Parts: sequence; C-alpha cells; structure tokens
Amino acid sequence: MLQGAGVVSLSGISTGAYATGIEPFRQVVTRYAIRPNPAAPWPAGLRLRIAVLTDIHACDPWMSLERIAGIVAATNALQADLVVLVGDFMVGQRYVTRIIPAAEWAPVLGGLAAPLGVHAVLGNHDWWEDPDALRRGGGPTASGTELTRNGIRVLSNEAVPLATRAGPVWLAGLEDQLALLPVRRRTGRGRLGLHDLAATLKAVPDGAPMILLAHEPDIFAQVPARVALTLSGHTHGGQVRLFGWSPVVPSRYPGRYAYGHVRERSDLVISGGLGLSIAPIRLGVPPEIVVVELGAEAVA
Repeated sequence: MLQGAGVVSLSGISTGAYATGIEPFRQVVTRYAIRPNPAAPWPAGLRLRIAVLTDIHACDPWMSLERIAGIVAATNALQADLVVLVGDFMVGQRYVTRIIPAAEWAPVLGGLAAPLGVHAVLGNHDWWEDPDALRRGGGPTASGTELTRNGIRVLSNEAVPLATRAGPVWLAGLEDQLALLPVRRRTGRGRLGLHDLAATLKAVPDGAPMILLAHEPDIFAQVPARVALTLSGHTHGGQVRLFGWSPVVPSRYPGRYAYGHVRERSDLVISGGLGLSIAPIRLGVPPEIVVVELGAEAVA
C-alpha cells in the first residue's frame, strides 16, 4: 500500500511539475482546413491562410518579451495571407513577477507582417486591467492605443475590406462581450459588454464574403450563416484538457464552445491561446498558434 501511495504521489508531483514548468512554455502550430458552409458567400477558388494569435497575457515569467518575439518570428515564418490577434494581451493572473505594460509588448507584436495586414480585437482582460477605460465605460484602452500606434488595426464593432485576388473579403471585429463585467459586479447595474453584433454585420455589404473576430466564442450562437468563419479565443481550451474534456470552461456553453473547430450554421475555430489566465497551469492543451486554410478542402 505504501509503495502504491508513493507511486501515486510521485505521479501527481511529476504531472504538476509538467503542467506548471513545461507545458506552459511549449508551442505548437494547430492547423485547420475549412471549406465554408454553402450558405456563406465565398469566392470560388479563393484560399486564404490565416494565422491566429490570442490570449498572450504578457507578463514575466510566463510570457516575456523575448517569448513574444519568438511567437512573432514563428508566425511570420508561416507565411500567412492574414494575421489576426483575438484579444487578451494584458495579464490575467496574480502569479507573476512583472506585469508587462502595453507600451512594451505592442512594439514587439508590431513586427508581425502579412500581405493582407495584421488586425486585432480586444479581450476582456484588455478592459479589466485598464481601470481608466472601465471608469469611462469605453475606450480608448491602453491595449488598443498601443496596438494602433504599432501598425495593427484594432476593430471595434466595425469591418474592413481586404483586397484579395478574388475581390474584397470583409474582416469584421466585435468589441468585447465581457468588457464592463467588473463595473456591473461592483454597481449591480449597467452593461456587461460593449459588443454590437448587429451593427458589426451591418457594416458588411449584403452578399459579401466575411470573417468575424470575437474574443469570446459564446456570440457564435447568434452568428448568421452568411459569416464564413468566426475566430475566437478566451477559453484557453479550458487550460486543462484531458482526453478531449475540460473540467472548467469560461463559457455559457461549456460543452459546446470549449476548443477547436465547431460547425453549426457556419464555422467557428476556438484557439487554445498562448498564455495563462487565473492560474499558472496548462495540461493537455499546449500554447498554440492556429493556422486556418479557409476555402480549402475540409479535413475528414
């Protein structure tokens, strides 16, 4: 019995050491090949390679400036047509040795490059860690200001056309769905988020191909079939994922929008992200750069 207990104890210690000391610093590239739903307009023959970065949570020692620079280099090496950043650049936990301010991490991300540009939306922690923006109940935020200053277009309930060889493809970006949650908890009133899906979609001409960026995936339950692809983060894949199951998922639909490719009326990809939130642990869901080949033959 003592020998068995010892084995179990050592196993638990080794797993914990891996989950805090190794997996959070790993980095993988996860690829999806998606043919848009027939209900979504998409130019015949057009194939876009999209690199997706999300949930960086800049801080020492978990996501240092040097590590962010390595992510930028790895992303550029993928030669994507488009690079998108889907929010949560700011730290999301207390177990850090230094919070890295936006004025330091944004210039590093400014090294990202792609023919169709580099675009971003904000996440909940970009609001929650910005007391001035919370007090105002609106922007500008430190994250948004510094990203813009370093050449990255930040979309807030708006859309822009991308000039592809097959004509314009619209990129729409939704403002965060939980932006004002700390204020609401404190006062008991007011809005939860600053998102406006109807206004965001209205900015795209009828019948035009469209990609949507939304930090939290829950909005996908309301996304119409005309959107070819929605890209999200936020969940970190549960940050602990065992045999395809995550015990804790920050979503109203934890069994529905936890991680990976989801097809309903249209297509959603939820990235497991790169950094850490709440606790410094990752197990079964290593930090990832996501690459989506949109317009490609779907993977069986």
